[in-house]
Amino acid sequence: MADSGYQQRRGQIETYFNRTAAEAWSRLTSDAPVSRIRATVRAGRDRMRDLLLDWLPEDLSGKRLLDAGCGTGALAVAAARRGAQVVAIDVAPTLIALARERIPLDLAPGTVDFRVGDMLDPALGEFDHVVAMDSLIHYRTQDVLAVLSGIGGRTRGSILFTFAPKTPSLTLMHAVGRFFPRGDRAPAIEPVGEADLQRRIAAEPVFADWRLGRCERIVSGFYTSQALELARR
Repeated sequence: MADSGYQQRRGQIETYFNRTAAEAWSRLTSDAPVSRIRATVRAGRDRMRDLLLDWLPEDLSGKRLLDAGCGTGALAVAAARRGAQVVAIDVAPTLIALARERIPLDLAPGTVDFRVGDMLDPALGEFDHVVAMDSLIHYRTQDVLAVLSGIGGRTRGSILFTFAPKTPSLTLMHAVGRFFPRGDRAPAIEPVGEADLQRRIAAEPVFADWRLGRCERIVSGFYTSQALELARR
């Protein structure tokens, strides 16, 4: 199970997206005009979402998918259009409200179940595929492992997730960000070493019958994120 560090950071993320970033996130995840800096983030997120969708089967009919940290729901809707039954969960009620408002009218009712809550809640049940796009980038390596282990025990097929790679630029941004007043900044991104993360995943007992699959980094201006695939053997 994730420890108190996970729960504390989860609370910070919920507060940030419900209060400080609600309006900014609404604009970022829409077609509204944004600054050049945020435009690079939007473009990077679009590329990452397309990449993760490419790693999923084209036909998801009859499959159950968890969108862990779904934000405003773009990936959940895309997966549902492929036939998946999607549970899309996020800690922030504000983001879930936006996601529900944005459900396309032509999407079959009930194919996406948007919920406010914890991605580790065992009551969510079992899944064929889990996607966690940029929802683990604020957590320490040990908490990322705890989340993956908790989800892995309930996943039959694959887990696709992203992490913040430990690069010189991201490490510098992480260090500089700590000098800003706490109330004026997002929960810090926690850069993670790729080799260390993969080694520690491979050593987790829950992943004994899993394999490390594709790994790809997306860099777009102020957006840097790395996707990793875990799949059942």
